[in-house]
Amino acid sequence: MSRSKALRTSYRCSVCGAEPPKWTGRCGACGRWDSVEEVVGAAAVGPPGLPPVVLAPLTEVPAGQAAPWPTGVGELDRVLGGGIVPGSVVLLGGEPGVGKSTLLLEVAARAAAGGRRVVYLTGEESASQVAARAVRIGAADPGVKLANVTELGQALAVAARERPELLVVDSIQTLSSTEFDSAPGGVTHVRAVTAALVAAAKQGAMACLLAGHVTKDGLVAGPRTLEHLVDAVAMFEGDRHSALRLLRCAKNRFGSADEVGCFEMTEEGVREVVDPSGLFLAGGDPAAPGACAGVMMEGRRPMAVGIQALAVLAVGAAPRRTVSGLQSARAAMLLAVLEARCGLDLRGRDVYAATVGGVRCQDPATDLAVVLAAASAYSGLIVPPGLAAIGEVGLGGQVRPVKALGRRLEEAARLGFARAVVPAGVGPRPGRPAAGIDIVEAAGVGDVLQILQPAGMAAI
Repeated sequence: MSRSKALRTSYRCSVCGAEPPKWTGRCGACGRWDSVEEVVGAAAVGPPGLPPVVLAPLTEVPAGQAAPWPTGVGELDRVLGGGIVPGSVVLLGGEPGVGKSTLLLEVAARAAAGGRRVVYLTGEESASQVAARAVRIGAADPGVKLANVTELGQALAVAARERPELLVVDSIQTLSSTEFDSAPGGVTHVRAVTAALVAAAKQGAMACLLAGHVTKDGLVAGPRTLEHLVDAVAMFEGDRHSALRLLRCAKNRFGSADEVGCFEMTEEGVREVVDPSGLFLAGGDPAAPGACAGVMMEGRRPMAVGIQALAVLAVGAAPRRTVSGLQSARAAMLLAVLEARCGLDLRGRDVYAATVGGVRCQDPATDLAVVLAAASAYSGLIVPPGLAAIGEVGLGGQVRPVKALGRRLEEAARLGFARAVVPAGVGPRPGRPAAGIDIVEAAGVGDVLQILQPAGMAAI
């Protein structure tokens, strides 16, 4: 067979990996322009000299259990499922200035303090800048070997020579190589560089932490296949005007992808927040109208959150609906339910709703807390102190069940809440503990208002 017949030409999208039958200017799968590339590869007949593939029954293949080692940062270990597995590659994404480099430097220092060999390669900043930050946050450990590297060959040579247990690369978009024809920083180039680092990590049982840029849409910059190459993808999120930082796991081959880690950005670096519920509860006068507490789930972690609302006379012809930390469309829907099902005249009121601490809340289980806070703000009457509201509100005004109610109630009881309003039919029963908190069941929003009436909230 001639060489021309042994090779075939195909086309592949560098963003989503789709393979159209012919070249096109726009990928039909993801809709991206100029992302389809020509790929010349071997035909179905493999190259000669390769040993035959030996197949074995799945039940006879030994199942290896990867044993992670703790990084020393408890919230990161929680997200990764107990720590970092040797030979695994973790991609840490986040917006500029959110604290990715600070967190990676903290992890490197704690790993080195635990006696592990650590190499930190920086391409974003100079070595002196990284050293200055390490001194400022108290992470200047002599066990961390630091270098400024932007060439892939040099990075692989350092890893082969030092044989570190942990290799930190900040960031993957800064590494380039002259061996690849594509432009440095492009999607093809980033994918090839990442593949080379993944191969080196697997071969040397070297854990690798990669920092990655994100696009304006909040996705990791580069092809989506980049996320498929690595073993875990974690996104470091937070508002630069707030000290709170959340580490969400989008993918994890060695554990659950539902865990969330909480951090606080301080002048001394990134500090773990083991008990974040206190950051999201309203302080000050507990008897102020327009405030109610709910319990949301971030992954598998319950967190209490304070909801505040304010209803004032509308300034313009159309009333305003302004939210912070909540979904605007869902908040407008809940206000419409109050108007249609409970008789509240909100047509002439500007309504403002926000979460305490600026936390982003998208859990439908906090619907009931938003409804009670808005009704309290409208009437000027208070929600009884020590009460938490947990439940999803439907368009018919019904209160729907939510997942993980038991864990939510346990978190509310731990924080000192004495009562909890929950959907009807899901409260404590024989064999189902009450989690040390009084349960009030409600089938609809109207029932909730009636239940709260003896506690100081008159009929609206």
